[in-house]
Amino acid sequence: MSARVRRDGGMATVEIAVALPSLVLITAIALWGVTVASVQLTCTDAARTGARAAARGEALTAVRELVAKALPDGATVEVRRDAETARVEVSVPVKAPAPAGLSPLTVHARAVAATEPGAAGDGR
Repeated sequence: MSARVRRDGGMATVEIAVALPSLVLITAIALWGVTVASVQLTCTDAARTGARAAARGEALTAVRELVAKALPDGATVEVRRDAETARVEVSVPVKAPAPAGLSPLTVHARAVAATEPGAAGDGR
């Protein structure tokens, strides 16, 4: 009896071995994109909440803490208020997946609200 060796099965294994790392990388980058979108929504909501609170006349340190609680670690929060507007700006770096070798993206959000009469005081 002679033994036959199938050579086509080995070719499929090589193709999968080459394609699988690419598929993993594409999936990781797609998930990073979803994470970035989620962080953007969180930042926008937190900035809006903070701007409304600052416009009502709440202390700016309390507003900063309120906004920071809703954000991921590493976030930067800036709160300003004058006689006309209350402004909250937020920045958060979102790290890329390790296999991608990309730099983190920084997500920014800004919200502005009209300051209510009598709320434009020092507000520290």
